Amino acid sequence: MVSTQQAMTAHEIVWTIVVAGGSGQRFGGPKQYEQLGDRRVLDWAVGTARQACDGARDGVVIVLPAADAAREGGVAGGASRSESVRAGLATVPTEATIVCVHDGARPFADAALFQRVITAVAAGADAAIPGTPVTDTIKQVDDDSSVVHTPPRSHLMAVQTPQAFRASVLRAAHASGGPLSNTATDDAALVEAAGGRVVVVPGDARNRKITDPDDLHWARAQLEGTMATGSQIRVGQGFDIHRFSDDPTRPLVLGGVVFDGHPGLHGHSDADAVAHAVTDALLGAAGLGDIGEHFPDTDPQWKGVDSLILLRQAAALVRGAGYAIGNVDCSVVCETPKLAPHKPAMQARLSEAAGAPVTVKGRRAEGLGALGRQEGIAVWAVAVINKVGTP
Repeated sequence: MVSTQQAMTAHEIVWTIVVAGGSGQRFGGPKQYEQLGDRRVLDWAVGTARQACDGARDGVVIVLPAADAAREGGVAGGASRSESVRAGLATVPTEATIVCVHDGARPFADAALFQRVITAVAAGADAAIPGTPVTDTIKQVDDDSSVVHTPPRSHLMAVQTPQAFRASVLRAAHASGGPLSNTATDDAALVEAAGGRVVVVPGDARNRKITDPDDLHWARAQLEGTMATGSQIRVGQGFDIHRFSDDPTRPLVLGGVVFDGHPGLHGHSDADAVAHAVTDALLGAAGLGDIGEHFPDTDPQWKGVDSLILLRQAAALVRGAGYAIGNVDCSVVCETPKLAPHKPAMQARLSEAAGAPVTVKGRRAEGLGALGRQEGIAVWAVAVINKVGTP
């Protein structure tokens, strides 16, 4: 069976530029060649990039210091990151429709992360970048180190690679010669400056960039820990129930889909019981509490909120705790409405928000109890997550 993501990207031609042209001044040497397990840091990054390009060796361009390019089978980089990307971009064939750019010093990016950014571009974005929520308070300061602004953390994301781009948009952004052409710290900034639409997909806390020796020690410990203990699978259960609202103007939202012509559910947010149960299952699996702790109904910022936003944030917290999300399965118990016509859309929207497969099943209460009397809707969900150290 072909998945929605596979069908969406089947017609795309994907190439990846792995940028490893730095001298490693902060590290104290060329970190991309440091040994990590049975491979070098660079080899881990390139290996996953080749998987994202259907395993085609010619689908990856490696940008390296000029002195190493011939030996490593890559191309010579430039004086800045942007110049190095342009050197790699010049060797990507014109028939490529999506180009990913990935740091050669990020060994733990997995194939699922590549797939998320590629799928987002295939769905219509000019660029897609992985991000994780910022947990520390950030202060903007002036030249005298005086604080001038404290941006809300809910609007901040720490950005990673791989970043995916519509190939024509990336080429145009690099050819624009704008003020960021040689100073941008990532390619998404060039696309932003050119007016392109950049979206953020869930990142992964383990996708850490090797910048200094402590980062390499951490990476080796991750790898050694996994070799000793193997995968750590955890399961979480979620439940939510809402009664139908007396407000005739309130829409019924289930799994991010509006069911026209049906009474809505009572709740502080949009009362999407399906999204709530999925969110609770994920948080529970990772031992991160429950939905009420993170998004309390006493907080006005969550009043009327789209519950898929809560699900995205919860999924990011789970990944931030070092877990990969396997899948979530949920059962929706209600006499009405019928879910079958809306299941594909519900599953697609929930899966996009969670960054992993979410399946939905409809069940009737057979006239028993409050659910059987059509007083409300209840949802049970089970999530499987995996803490794996192997890149």
